[in-house]
Amino acid sequence: MDLSPEDSLRLNVLLTQGLLAVRVDESRMVVYALTERGEAKVPLHANCRDDQYIRHVKSLLSSHSLGSPGGYPVYLKRWTRMGQAKDDSLDQLLVLGEEEAVVAVVHAPGLSNELARRAWWCMPTSDNARRMLEKPAVVNGDMGPVLSAFLIEHLPFEEDPLAMIDSVKSALQPGLVTQQQKLSLWAKAKLKGAYFVGFLQAIPDDLPGDAKAHAHYAEFSEKLSALAEQGNKPAGLLLRIMSAQGQNYLNAIEASLKRPSDQNVVVALFMTIEHYFHDICPGFEHRRDIDLIKEEAAQKCAQCDEPLAEVKKHLPASEPYLKAMMVLSGYCEALTFPVFGQTDAIGSVMRKRIKHLTDPIKEQTGILRR
Repeated sequence: MDLSPEDSLRLNVLLTQGLLAVRVDESRMVVYALTERGEAKVPLHANCRDDQYIRHVKSLLSSHSLGSPGGYPVYLKRWTRMGQAKDDSLDQLLVLGEEEAVVAVVHAPGLSNELARRAWWCMPTSDNARRMLEKPAVVNGDMGPVLSAFLIEHLPFEEDPLAMIDSVKSALQPGLVTQQQKLSLWAKAKLKGAYFVGFLQAIPDDLPGDAKAHAHYAEFSEKLSALAEQGNKPAGLLLRIMSAQGQNYLNAIEASLKRPSDQNVVVALFMTIEHYFHDICPGFEHRRDIDLIKEEAAQKCAQCDEPLAEVKKHLPASEPYLKAMMVLSGYCEALTFPVFGQTDAIGSVMRKRIKHLTDPIKEQTGILRR
C-alpha cells in the first residue's frame, strides 16, 4: 500500500531540502526533519494501520538515503553498540528516522562534533550523551559542554549507580564544567556516594578538597624527583600520592567507602583504586583473598624489582608507603567474587559482609597520610 497522496507529496518535497537528520514520532504520527534551511515537520495521514504506515514512511526515507527500502537492521543491537558503523555513512544513518541507527552513529569511533549535534537533535538521551562524550572530537567541540550540562541536570533522575558514575565521569572531562558546577556536584556526592567514584575516575589529580601535601612531601620530592623524571614509576606514584592532590584522592576514597549503595559501586571503586596504583605492581598471583594479597605485597616489597630497589636505595623510609600502595593495587573485581558470588545483598547488609575488604583500604590510606 502506498502513502497517502498528501504525505507522499510533502515527504518527497522534504527530501529535496538538504536533509541533515530525521526523527519519527510514532505515537503522534509526525515526521520531524532537520534541514539546511532549519527544522520542519510533516503530520502523517495514515491510510492503514499506524505501524504499517510508519514502515512505509521509513522505507521511503531509506530508499532516498541508502538506495534500498530495507532500512536499518534494528535487530543488530549488540553490533550497533560495538561501534562498527562505517564512518563514511554516518550522515546517511541519521536520516532514516530509526532510533537504532542513531545509536549506531553515537557509538561510531569516527563521530564528529557536527554529527553529534544532529544525533543529539534526533535522540537526546543520557546514554547517548555519555557515549558521545567518549569521542575527543565531541569533547573538544561546542557539543561537549551541552552534553555535560544535560548529564549533570539529569543526574538526580538516574536510578542505576553505574549510570551515575558514568555520567559524572563523562561530565567532568576538562573544559566541560565550571569550577562552581564541579563544587556543586561534589557537595551532592555526600548524599550520593556513587558520585565520588565518578570523581575518582574523571579527575584523580584535580579533586575538590583542602588537603595539604604529606608532611614528608618536600623531603621525598627532593630525593625522588630525579628518579621520577627518569621514568621510575613507583617513584612517580609515591610523589603523586604524597602531593596535596594525592591526599585529596585518599580522602575521596574514604568518603566513597562510607555508604556504597550496591555491589556495582563497590566493584567500580575497587577497579578505580587498582587503576590508580597499578604502576607500583604488575599484578598478584592471588587476587581473591585480601590476606594473601597483603602477604604477597610484603614479599614483593622485600624482594623488590629494580625500580622499587632504586626508590628504597634513595629513600629507605619509603618502604611502608610502597607496601601500602602495593596492597591497594591488588584491589580488583576478582577480590569481590567470594562475597558477591554468594549474595546479592545491598546497603548496610552488603557493607557488613565486605568489611574485611574495606577496612584494609582505610588502613593503607591511613599509612599514606601518616
